Amino acid sequence: MKKLVKGNIALCDGALDAGLKAYFGYPITPQTEIPEYLAKKMVEQNKVFVQAESEIAAANMVLGAVATGVRAMTSSASPGISLKQEAISYMAALELPAVVVNVQRGGPGLGNIAGSQSDYFQAVKGGGHGDYKILVLAPNSVQEMYEMGYDSFDLSQKYRIPVMILSDGIIGQMMEPVEYNRQAKADFPAQDWALTGCAGRQPRSLKSLLMKEGILEQHNLVLQKKYKLIMQEEVKYENFMTEDASIIVAAFGISSRVAKSAVKEARTAGIKAGLLRPKTLFPFPYEVIASLAKPNVKFLTVELNHGQMVEDVRLAVNGKCSVDFLGRAGGAVIGEQEVIDKIKSMRG
Repeated sequence: MKKLVKGNIALCDGALDAGLKAYFGYPITPQTEIPEYLAKKMVEQNKVFVQAESEIAAANMVLGAVATGVRAMTSSASPGISLKQEAISYMAALELPAVVVNVQRGGPGLGNIAGSQSDYFQAVKGGGHGDYKILVLAPNSVQEMYEMGYDSFDLSQKYRIPVMILSDGIIGQMMEPVEYNRQAKADFPAQDWALTGCAGRQPRSLKSLLMKEGILEQHNLVLQKKYKLIMQEEVKYENFMTEDASIIVAAFGISSRVAKSAVKEARTAGIKAGLLRPKTLFPFPYEVIASLAKPNVKFLTVELNHGQMVEDVRLAVNGKCSVDFLGRAGGAVIGEQEVIDKIKSMRG
């Protein structure tokens, strides 16, 4: 089935098809269509919908819900996600499979309601306290909003880890045809860690306060082992015309669409350009970028911020070649011609 829908709505449909059981959120532009749409759909399907009194409350309600083994989600936009960080750190510590959606807006502070990509550091480097990671998915189309909205629940449950879908106001608000290509799910096996009452079995507990000597360190080592496994198994990316490229543009989300158009235009002008688009920001495709980094290659990172993912690209390149940057922030959008001009100047 194919429908013409907004990105935010496609994400909701993906989550519902994945078996979303409970949603807890709070309105904030440019993601308000998510709670608005789910307020109707969840009630129709006899599921739980709560507009919480705040973003902090919504995130902690998700923590409580996923601790019982049900599929639950919250969503917000940049400043609202900041308020959720303590609960996200707790869920990472408790190894709980929650889904968090960030439809980014301009910042810092309250900023504005235009699309941005300035929350990369917050999502990928850990916005809360402690040595933890969360899986971060970066859609660049309404189709991927649906697919990642669906896949995020399986990933979170597979690894018992919070998953963030890092979208932005442009993708969230734009409309495109979407192929509903996932099988709807309804029933799931019982989780052997879930807090569902202990009648007839041994009690279970989930806690993040580990005070006995050495216990917290051992728990951290378990988490780090899981993160390494995720880095081995779950790296996703798009590789476009990089085989013979002398200039490789690295971009994620909405910026990658502008960058891809610029790469195609550069090719028509005789410039061997290519695109590397991470679909997962954690795990990041370090090894792929490292394999493309050669002395005769230049990298250009394009982002709607003042330079965030570029740091990971430079880490991956590890001095083998140059890495340049093109960015705009505060809700501004980079145009195709800006990227083309930058590619031409790098060739020159």
